[in-house]
Amino acid sequence: MRFSFSRWFFNDAVFKEKENLAATDISFGDLPEWDLTDLYPSHDGPEFKADLEKAQKQAREFEVKYKGKILELTIENQAIELARSIQSYEQLDDLIGRIMSFAFLYYAGDNTDAARVKFFADTRDIVTSLSSHLIFFELELNAVSKEQYEGLFKASEELAYYKPWIDELGKSKPHQLSEDIERLFHEKSVTASGAWNRLFDETMARLKFNLDGKEVGVEEILNQMTDSDGDKRACAAKEISRVLGDNLPLFTLITNTLAKDKEISDRWRKFDDIADSRHLSNSVEREVVDALVQTVNDAYPRISHRYYKLKAKWFGVEQLNFWDRNAPLPHADNRIIPWEQAQSIVLDAFGQFSPKVEEIAKEFFDKNWIDAPVRPGKSSGAFAHPTVPSAHPYVMVNYLGKTRDVMTVAHELGHGVHQVLAADQGSLMASTPLTLAETASVFGEMLTFQKLLNATENPRQRQAMLASKVEDMINTVVRQIAFYQFERKVHAARRDGELTSEQLNDMWLSVQKTSLGDAVKLNEGYESYWTYIPHFIHSPFYVYAYAFGDCLVNSLYAVYQNADDGFAHKYLDLLKAGGSKHHSELLAPFGLDATDPDFWAQGLGLLEGFIDELEQLEEQLG
Repeated sequence: MRFSFSRWFFNDAVFKEKENLAATDISFGDLPEWDLTDLYPSHDGPEFKADLEKAQKQAREFEVKYKGKILELTIENQAIELARSIQSYEQLDDLIGRIMSFAFLYYAGDNTDAARVKFFADTRDIVTSLSSHLIFFELELNAVSKEQYEGLFKASEELAYYKPWIDELGKSKPHQLSEDIERLFHEKSVTASGAWNRLFDETMARLKFNLDGKEVGVEEILNQMTDSDGDKRACAAKEISRVLGDNLPLFTLITNTLAKDKEISDRWRKFDDIADSRHLSNSVEREVVDALVQTVNDAYPRISHRYYKLKAKWFGVEQLNFWDRNAPLPHADNRIIPWEQAQSIVLDAFGQFSPKVEEIAKEFFDKNWIDAPVRPGKSSGAFAHPTVPSAHPYVMVNYLGKTRDVMTVAHELGHGVHQVLAADQGSLMASTPLTLAETASVFGEMLTFQKLLNATENPRQRQAMLASKVEDMINTVVRQIAFYQFERKVHAARRDGELTSEQLNDMWLSVQKTSLGDAVKLNEGYESYWTYIPHFIHSPFYVYAYAFGDCLVNSLYAVYQNADDGFAHKYLDLLKAGGSKHHSELLAPFGLDATDPDFWAQGLGLLEGFIDELEQLEEQLG
C-alpha cells in the first residue's frame, strides 16, 4: 500500500568513515543546522496540532464520501469526479507527508532525547490510525479494468494526468489483499516492523565505544577507520568488533524477527521471489536486477580483487587487514576543508554543468535546508529527505572536513536538486523509484570529483584521489551487490527456521570473501559487521539501488563526455519526471537501455578505467 512510512522518512544513509574530529572544530567554519520552520514552527505549537487534527478529520470525511463509490464514478460522464477524488487524496497525502516529515526530521536531530522519541512515536501512531481510513481507495481504484480506464482518460484530461500513477498502482493488484486484512497489516505495522526498526535505531544511537579513553558514538568510531595511523584504525576496528559482538544476540533477534515478518507479508501477498516486493516498489523488472547482479559478480576479479591487490602492494603487504581497506594512502591530502570552501567546490562543479542545478543547490546553503554538524544523538550517515511538494527537501550530513565529506555533500545535494525538480509532479508522482533516485546524487558526486581531479597536477595526489574514488565506487557497486546477496541468503534461510548468530556471521563472511578477494584479510571480529547496516533493517533489498544508480550514472556520464550542448536539458527533463515515467522511457533519449547486458558492462567500464590509470601511475611512479 502507498501509506508506507519508509516513503516519509527515506534514509539515504551513507556511511563515510571520517577523521575523528570534534564537530565544533573551528577549522570547519560555521556549520549550518537546518531550520524546520518551513514545515512547522515547533513540535508542540498550534500549527502542528491543527494540521494533525485536520488530517484526522479529512481522512474520515474522505472515507465517508468515496468508500464503496469508486466504481460508480467509472462511467465516462463521471470521469471528472473520479479525477477530483484523486486530487483530494493527493492533497491529503501531502498533508500527512508534511506531518510525518517534520516528525522524522525532528527525531533525527537527536534520537536519544526522550521527548523527541515520544513525539515521533505518538505522531506515527496517530498517522497510522488516520491513514487506515484511506486504505480502501487504492483497492477500489484497482478494481477498475484497464479498458474502463482508457475510456475515462479520453473523457477527462484531469484524470489522464494521473495515468502514470494509476498504471503503476495497477502493478500491485495481484498482491493486494482484502481491505480488512490490508487494514490489519497497516495498523499492526506500528507494533511489528515499525517497533523493531525503532529498537534498532535507538540501540545504535545509544551504543558507546571506547576511543582513547573517551566514550563516543558509532559515527565517531567509524570515522577512525580512515585515520592515517594504522594503529588507530586497528584499535577502532577491534573496539567496533567488541561492542557489536556484545550486542550480537539483540541484532540477531531483530534480524530474525524482521525477516520472518517480511516472509509472512510476502506469502500473503503471493510474491514469488524474496526480493520481488522491492522490485515492484522500484518499478524495475527482476530480470534487469539479475543482469546487474551477474555483471557485477563477473567483474569482481577485474575490479575489487585487482584493486585491493594493488593497494596491498602500496602498503607493502600480501593482504590488507579489513580495517585498512579504506585507509588513505600515505601521500593522500588530509587537509581540513572548511565548510565555506566545500560549498564553493560543490556549487562551482554543479554550475559548470548547469546554472539551473547550481541555482537550486545554492538555496540549500542560503536557506538553512542543511544540517551539517556532528552532535550527540544525531542520526549517523547522511540523507536527503524530500518531505512533500508543498514544502522543500532537507539534507543531513555529518561534516568532518575531509574530501569524502565534500563528496557526501555533493551526493546529498544531488538528491535535493532532483527532489526540487520533481516536486511539480505532485505528491503522488514526485517520488522517484530507488533505482532512479540515485541518479542525480551520484552524477553530482561525479561532477564534483572530476572538478577536483582536473585541478590536481601532482601525480601522487592524483593517485590518492583516484584511489579514494575507486574505493567509493567499489563500496557503492561491489559492496552493495554483496550486501544484496547477503540479504538473499538471510531471507531464504530464514524461511527454513530461526537463524543463529553464527549462521548470520558465516553468511556475511562468505559474501565478503567472494566480493573482496584474497587481498583482504577478514580478521577475527569482522564477522559481526553486518549488524550496523541500517538498510538491512529499514528497507530489505534496498542496497542494489546504489549499484543500479552508480552504473547508470557511469553510462550517463560517458554519454555526457561525448554529448553536444543539449545533454543538460535532457538530464533536467529526466529529473523533472520524478516517478511519472519508467526507467526505459527516461533513458531512451540518451540511447541507453538497462535491459541490455552491455549497459551494465559500460557502467562498470568507467570504474575499470580508473583502476587502469592507477596501475599506469604505479608503473610511472615506482
